[in-house]
Amino acid sequence: MFPDLQTTLCRLRGGKTQPATEIERAIDIAQSVTCKHVFLKPTFAQARAVANQAQILETPLAGLAVSIKDLFDVAGQITSAGSSALEDAAPAQQDCPAVARLRRAGAAFIGRTNMVEFAFSGVGVNPHFGTPASTCSTDVARIPGGSSSGAAVSVASGAAFIGLGSDTGGSIRIPAALNGVVGFKNTARLVPTEGALPLSTTLDTVCALTRSVPDAILAHEILAQRRVTRSAAPLSAYRLAVAGTLMLDGLDSTVARAWQRTLATLRRTGVQMVDLPLTELNQLQQIQVAGSIAAAESYAWHRNLLKTKAQQYDPRVATRIERGGAMSACDYIDMLDARRRWISSMDMAMQGFDAVLSPTTPVTAAPIADVAPGAERDAAFFRLNAQLLRNTSVVNMLDGCAISIPCHASGELPVGMMVWAGAMHDDPVLNIALQIEKLLQGQ
Repeated sequence: MFPDLQTTLCRLRGGKTQPATEIERAIDIAQSVTCKHVFLKPTFAQARAVANQAQILETPLAGLAVSIKDLFDVAGQITSAGSSALEDAAPAQQDCPAVARLRRAGAAFIGRTNMVEFAFSGVGVNPHFGTPASTCSTDVARIPGGSSSGAAVSVASGAAFIGLGSDTGGSIRIPAALNGVVGFKNTARLVPTEGALPLSTTLDTVCALTRSVPDAILAHEILAQRRVTRSAAPLSAYRLAVAGTLMLDGLDSTVARAWQRTLATLRRTGVQMVDLPLTELNQLQQIQVAGSIAAAESYAWHRNLLKTKAQQYDPRVATRIERGGAMSACDYIDMLDARRRWISSMDMAMQGFDAVLSPTTPVTAAPIADVAPGAERDAAFFRLNAQLLRNTSVVNMLDGCAISIPCHASGELPVGMMVWAGAMHDDPVLNIALQIEKLLQGQ
């Protein structure tokens, strides 16, 4: 793994390296085969200009490389959301809030990153611009996870220290798990979503991928314009639940092995862990029996564009969006009401616990060839998509916060552990993740 942001900032401020040196290193990686299909619009010249500013070391990000998912408005650029259907859209007139906050913090934007078209899948495949391969394996090209596919690979490859992305059902945490990096989904209301092309106005979250939990905290503090309350409490001071129902079903052998090994490591330190059934999770399928929130809300945005440019959509994405057109207003309102009741029942079930632990995804990164575009692979694609989204989407439905941290051993395909809780419990989740990360790195 490449040095994280905090380590590099210390080296910069200690005079051991320079922003210009670091940006050239990032650009070299961004242009390498490792980042094939990662950057839809490189902005290397602009990144160099930022890194060479005289006062850049005085900013929080000190001119280091940051990538931007092709979902966010950047002044003067077209926001195409990984689709050819928007290639003739007008350029954005101003930065969205998330981009503006990173820019003020001294980010050197290295480029716009590839993504699942319109952010509607957890797999990471894009038929228009190619699919970035996960950095996890050299023997076979594997999926990067989505929808923030390019963002994750940019961070894991060393091309960026922060990958700005979004998370509607797991789009930060899934690619974090499959690439062996950190992905933090904050409580949605903490970061403005304006200027980000919407998938679901109810569930969308603006957040980031990083190489460590301390980096995730810094990125969140910049994006949310708030300070995370730090705690020096040891892990043994927290009471953690281990989710049972649904989230441990169907784990592949690599995930199961990493999961059991990680739990055993935590138990040896005296962590208070309690198995929690969370049978409330079984209600989610019934809540969405008429369709999903994302389908309904995305159809409202896309319905006019689909009338004229449906042939330019990824058929797999268009199929999921169009399902929203079959939902009635009553179905949608009933679903939102049922979700509010479900959140209340989940809050009651999780009372007394500081956070919940589960695998981020039940499976590791599949070969791209298994789910590449093609009708003959659609069944495999949709099956895998459902598997990848199963655990992470729970947190979005909960309006909660979660972080995925790597928990695999050297030589294994990447596996993520998810630490999660309800809304506005971001700081405890981050503090717990800090402790777990230190413990796993020391084993």
